[in-house]
Amino acid sequence: MKNLLNYPLAVLLLTSFTVSCSEDNVGEKSEDISQQDFKMKVIYGEDDRKDLYEIKDSRLLHLAKSTAVLMDSYNLEASGDYFNIETGSFGEEYNLCAGEPFSEQDSPGFCSGFLVGPKTLVTAGHCIRRTTDCNTARFIFDYSIKSKTSGSPKRLHKDNIYKCTKVIKSVAESKGADYAILELDRPVTGRTPLKFRTSGQIPNNENIVVIGHPSGIPTKVAGGAKVRSQANGFFVANLDTYGGNSGSAVFNSKSGEVEGVLVRGERDFVYKGNCKVSNVCKDNECRGEDVTRITEAAPYIPKSKSQTALLERLYSYLGFSNH
Repeated sequence: MKNLLNYPLAVLLLTSFTVSCSEDNVGEKSEDISQQDFKMKVIYGEDDRKDLYEIKDSRLLHLAKSTAVLMDSYNLEASGDYFNIETGSFGEEYNLCAGEPFSEQDSPGFCSGFLVGPKTLVTAGHCIRRTTDCNTARFIFDYSIKSKTSGSPKRLHKDNIYKCTKVIKSVAESKGADYAILELDRPVTGRTPLKFRTSGQIPNNENIVVIGHPSGIPTKVAGGAKVRSQANGFFVANLDTYGGNSGSAVFNSKSGEVEGVLVRGERDFVYKGNCKVSNVCKDNECRGEDVTRITEAAPYIPKSKSQTALLERLYSYLGFSNH
C-alpha cells in the first residue's frame, strides 16, 4: 500500500477550501422521537471492532483521520493548550461483566461524526437536533489509542477540538432518514474531507466498514459486514456497532466512499447475572443496523468542484476502486 506521506499536496489543498453554507433548517424532522430509540446496536457474528493501532491498511487509517467523536463540553476541563477529559471507564459506565472487550477504556463520547468539507461535519440527526445541541457539543478528531500499552487518551490538544457554529440541516425520523449537517467554527486541519456517494445506492451483499466510537470509547474500525436489505431512506446491515456509533461513517469497502450514516439497530447489551455483556447475533439474524443513505444528506452538503476533483485523484492514488 502506498505511503500517505508521499501525497501531501492534496491534503494541504483539500483542507484549505472555504465553502458557503445554506440557510439553517434546524430541528426539521418528521417525528418527535425519544433518544432511546436510537441507542440500540449489537455484535453480529465475530466481533470485528479494532483499535487504530491494530489496523495495517493505510487506506483505512486515512479514512479514520477524518472521523470524530462528539463530547459534551462539560466533560472537558481546560488546562493551558490542552483539555483534560473527565469521564469513567466503559465498564463502569455500563455495568459490564469482567472480560467484556474494551471495558477498561474511557467512555466520554455520546456520538460520532465525519468530515465532508473543510469545516462541514455530518453526524446523526438525533445527536444534534437544534442550535442548543450544537452549542454544547465538541467535535474531536484523533481520539484513538495509538499502541497496545498506551490506553485511552486522558487529555486533548486544543487544535483537535472544534465547536459547532451552525446547524445546516437536521432530520431525525425513527423509521427513515436521520442525519445532521453542521458547520464547524474553523477549517479542520491535518486531514481531508471524505468522498461520499451522491447518486444511486449500494447494492445488497456489498462489503462495508464502519469507523466511529461505540459507546463513546476511542476510535474503532469494524469491517466484516455486508448490506442486508434496503428501506426508504436507509439500508440495513450487520455492522458491529453500539450507541455512540450513531453518526459514524459507513464506507464502501471497495471505493472508500461514505455510503451512509449509522443511526440505529438492535439492543447493545443483555444481562448476565448482575452485569451486562454484549448482545451477539449471527450475521443473518436479529433486526440489523440501520444506515441512513448519505444521498439523503448530499443535496444539503456545501459543494466544491475543486474539492471533488482532488478527492477523485486522492482516492485513486490510495488504491480505491469506483463503486
